[in-house]
This record gives sequence, C-alpha cells and structure tokens, in this order.
Amino acid sequence: MSEIRHFLGTDHWSDAEILALLERARELKRSPGGTELAGRILAMVFFNPSLRTRASFEAAMLRHGGHAILLEPGKGVWGFETRPGVVMDGGAAEHLVEAAAVIGRYADAVAVRAFPAGTDREAAFADPVLRGFAEHAGVPVINMESARRHPCQGLADALTIQERLGPGPRGARFVLSWTWHPSPLPTAVPVSAALNAARLGMEVTLAHPPGWELDPEDMEAIRAAAGRSGGSVEVAHDLDAALEGAHVVYAKSWGRLDLFGDPEAERAARAAHRDWRIDGRRMGLTRDGRGLFMHCLPIRRNVVATDEVLDGPWSVVVDQAENRLHVQRAVLLEVLP
Repeated sequence: MSEIRHFLGTDHWSDAEILALLERARELKRSPGGTELAGRILAMVFFNPSLRTRASFEAAMLRHGGHAILLEPGKGVWGFETRPGVVMDGGAAEHLVEAAAVIGRYADAVAVRAFPAGTDREAAFADPVLRGFAEHAGVPVINMESARRHPCQGLADALTIQERLGPGPRGARFVLSWTWHPSPLPTAVPVSAALNAARLGMEVTLAHPPGWELDPEDMEAIRAAAGRSGGSVEVAHDLDAALEGAHVVYAKSWGRLDLFGDPEAERAARAAHRDWRIDGRRMGLTRDGRGLFMHCLPIRRNVVATDEVLDGPWSVVVDQAENRLHVQRAVLLEVLP
C-alpha cells in the first residue's frame, strides 16, 4: 500500500513539487478534463461557510469523472466534538476520531475547512481539526483553509501572478497589504500568499500597522522560501511608501495575534487604522500605475478596496477565483493517483 500523501500546506511540499503543480494547473486550464477520477469520491467537510472553495472542488471532481460529497457538521450531520480526552456530556453527539475514520471508509480523500476557534491562540494554531482528520481518516486529507494555511488559495494566487508576470517573476515587487475590516480574520490567506510569492523569487513587502505582525514561525517560513528562491522579505508600516513601484498589491485583513480571543480589545486597536484601504490613488503608486490588485474573495467593497479598484483595470480577483478550480484539479490528480 502506497504512503498516504496529505496536502495541508504548500510549505509541506518541496519547491520543485509546488512549481510542478503550478505547471500542471496551467496545462489543465487548457483542457476540459477527463476520466482520471472516475469512481473516486471526495468528502468535503465544512466547519465554516464557503462559496469558491465548495464550488471549485465540486467542479474539479466532476471535470475528471469523480464525485464530491458535502458534509457540514451541525447542519445536516451531527455536530463534532474535536477536543481530545473530553467528557462528551455537552451538545456534540459525535467525536472527530470516529467521524474521520468513518468518512475515510466512504471516500477516497477528505477535504477539510476549519477556521481557528476559541481564545487560546497556541491551541488554535495547532490546527487540531485538520490534523485530527489527517491522523484518523486513513486517506489523503486536503486543507481547504485552517488557522495556519490556505494552500489551494496560495496556489491560485501564484498561478495568477505567473499568468500576468511570467512563470518566473523573480525580482518583481509583491506587496501584501493589511487592510481594515470590521472583524478579525485568520492569517491563513496572507501567510499562504506571501509564501508562494517568496517561492517565486519575488521581493515581498508585508505592509501593516505596528502590532499586526504575522506569527514568527510563519515569518520564518516566508523568509526561508525567499532565501531558497533568491527573493526577499521586508516589513513596512507606511502603506503609501510600500506601494511605490509594486507589481502586485495583495489586500487582506487579519486579526492582531496578541489580542487573539479578545475581539473587543482587537476592535478598539483596529479602529485607528480605517484608512488602510486600497483605492485608485494608491494603485496609481504601483509600477507605471498598472500594478495588479489581488484578493482571495469575498471582499467588502469600499472597506478593503474601493469600487474604482475592483471595477478598474488593476483587478484580477476573478482570475484568482477561476484559478482555484485549476490548481485544485492538479492537487486532486496528484493525491489521488
């Protein structure tokens, strides 16, 4: 029996393997699909809402002759208890240990989406739900977004950059801009985007107000990827200065990690930075005023970015969303040989 290969984060695979996935995704984008996954079943377990992730994974399986099953714990199926060693005398009727094992008997692979929860950042960042499925399902597990990573979104981001700037955009400037948002969001998307930009050899700038630093381990992973590719990583607290000459602007909010689990304090700290928003003037600061604007979607218009940006020539957000389908086709064909 061959070794089970999970797809939990792009940094769990080698650079060569990730670049090969991107090449395969480019090839698949030119093909309507085939029957490679005929008779194969993907179980999709969503602990959190989804539009693009659900639709693109279902479409990817169908494109290659397979089938996807949707499971939403607490909505149509029993709510799952995810903590180890707990006395289950509360609302949850089923433990993740049995649920993962049973789902793994029905499906050839399991895809899981589970955002961070609770007030303990260290516990949430251990990604216990995702890793619990990887431990107990007995089949490949694909991360559809967790506390730490959103690897499929990161691949789609990289593919979009390659399409616009060339397959080897080494030296191009990639600015990841924190933006104000009415609620704290996970760091999985910004970390995954920066990781893949660094892997492509880009000059990565993380622009955010003081206090909104990413997790030190994640920063170490981003710097390591840049070191291997010949890229670079720097941090800036002046958004306008950071945007000067940028080839790519990736807007994304994330929560302040030292205030994790305290939404009121986080909201008060965030209130002073509502001007961290991408508008036409700021996109005009990019390279020749024609930098790419990227976002994973969904996006709050005129909060994260203005209508002018999203409806203007800079925006490639729909291209990013389409590319979710093609990179996931490549992932599925890789983990389900």
